[in-house]
Amino acid sequence: MALSVEQTTCWHDDMADRAPTSQGTIAVALHDIEPATFERCALIRDWLGDHGVERVTLLVIPARDLHPLGERSPEMANWLAERRRRGDSIAQHGLQHQQPHRSTFVARTLLPTRRLRAAEFVGLDGDETRRALDTGWRVLKLAGIEPDGFVAPAYAYTPALRRALPRRFRWWAGLLRLHRRSAIAEGRADRQLTPAWGMGTESPLQRALSPALIRAGGLLCRNTLRLDIYPSDLQHPRHMLALEWVLHRTGRRRRAITYDDIASGIQAGTRRRPPAFGG
Repeated sequence: MALSVEQTTCWHDDMADRAPTSQGTIAVALHDIEPATFERCALIRDWLGDHGVERVTLLVIPARDLHPLGERSPEMANWLAERRRRGDSIAQHGLQHQQPHRSTFVARTLLPTRRLRAAEFVGLDGDETRRALDTGWRVLKLAGIEPDGFVAPAYAYTPALRRALPRRFRWWAGLLRLHRRSAIAEGRADRQLTPAWGMGTESPLQRALSPALIRAGGLLCRNTLRLDIYPSDLQHPRHMLALEWVLHRTGRRRRAITYDDIASGIQAGTRRRPPAFGG
């Protein structure tokens, strides 16, 4: 007797629940961590822990408005250091996370307004890009937080930024995949496709469709599910409910890992960590 689509889905889910080992991993990235969002980010991090996500990649803005985070919020710097000791990974998230300059016509045409404001490196030349990267790294280092890798604000990478990143970081994450310095140095491409799934809030249409899309992402990803969470998600109850649905559904099947684990080839979600690269 042939099974219906619903019966087939239920059968696969039942078999997955009985499986003795994990069928995949989940890599959650918490974006836009800075003093102004610290309380919301700490709340989200606790919420993730309550849902079984033991390890998270924390994307830290070093100096919003050029005010170093270590001076503006020693409490946040201490919290980040404690989260790292508990297994989280730290990623440098630009320098200011905003454009301090006029963008190009191409960028204004291709990027939505909100993403354009956050696309910090678009329009910078090579020297300006290197200075911004180095300044952000030093700010985090002085705060006692040496970043493991890098994620560009709005995932907006430029040729100048890609050339500068291997000087400082072992890995950097784009919207579709994570890139490793070792692979690039050996002339190899990072072929593992790991698209990031996150909530859109730039328009009413995005806010309406995002919950359904994030649920679809949770169902479609077979190996590593990358999940982007933002402080602003707390303002949208439907977004949080959708995220909770994904975490509840995948929590029994996936182990939580960080971007640093992906770069190191760790897929079992263990506590082992490679030494951080100082550059």
